[in-house]
Amino acid sequence: GYISDDLLLINGQERCIQRVELWFDEQGLPDWFFVTKLPLLGPRDKPVGIMGVLRRAAEHEMQLPVLQTVSKAVEIIRRDHAKPVIIAEVARACGLSLRHLQRRFQDTFGFSPQEFLMKTRVRAAMQMLEQTSLGATEIAQRCGFHDASSFAEQFKQRTGHSPTTWRHGLEAL
Repeated sequence: GYISDDLLLINGQERCIQRVELWFDEQGLPDWFFVTKLPLLGPRDKPVGIMGVLRRAAEHEMQLPVLQTVSKAVEIIRRDHAKPVIIAEVARACGLSLRHLQRRFQDTFGFSPQEFLMKTRVRAAMQMLEQTSLGATEIAQRCGFHDASSFAEQFKQRTGHSPTTWRHGLEAL
């Protein structure tokens, strides 16, 4: 989404992009932020660069209907990521159909609730790799993956590294 936003701005197809996004804070926990991107204009008002502003959502902004629905789903997924999570049940808990929840996630984050679940599991695994000496099988089980093979595949797909390479890279620092 970042690259396509930037291309729209640089090509002059958009003048401003504003979005609510879920970013990870200093502790690695997801939190709501408002993102604004604008083109930097050069001679003859031609875009020559991009600037952006990221600001944490204020408490009163958290009451927006779209945030409340998606926020509840995020909370459920974050809380239960280590369990077998069925996204249709998450949607029901939010008072939405599965398709409506998927659309809300896509509109808000640019990806599906299933992808958010996987990202949450991988993020939890990254923390375990950093903070424990547990093996891949134990980490996979504690983070909600079916098995160590599935864990390794999903981890590599999202980080570009195997869990072992990730851990050894940290040890080298």
